[in-house]
Amino acid sequence: MATIYMTKEGQQKKLDELNHLENVERPRIIQQIAEARDKGDLSENAEYDAAKEEQGMIESKIAELKSMLANVRIIDESKIKSDSVQLLTTVTIRNTKNQQQMTYTIVSENEANLKEHKLSITTPVAKGLLGKKKGEKAVIKLPVGEQEFEVVDITV
Repeated sequence: MATIYMTKEGQQKKLDELNHLENVERPRIIQQIAEARDKGDLSENAEYDAAKEEQGMIESKIAELKSMLANVRIIDESKIKSDSVQLLTTVTIRNTKNQQQMTYTIVSENEANLKEHKLSITTPVAKGLLGKKKGEKAVIKLPVGEQEFEVVDITV
């Protein structure tokens, strides 16, 4: 697996998720399997089958998180400059057509979360904004067609 760049906060969220899966979800599903097994014939036991399937998904997610965390490299936020849009900068952009303003933090793919206004560096918008300075414009191809955005502000 390739190196995965994350913030300290992003790494902690993944560690918390792993901890929850290992210490809460895994024991819960093991208990469900034991209870289903106690009900008798496993060949016709839908509860047992569902619990075993869920156990497989939990174990798969645990393995995925462990692999990811083994390849994480923490980004030193103190070395990020705010003169242009880059990973971990917060950028305010304005759609030049409708004047709507949006603010996003450019993050790694693993930390992206639109509800938190964290935009993956691999998205068309982030790619189109990378390297742009305050006042510069970017024309970005989106599913709705080309849109022009002006960089209003950049912070770290």
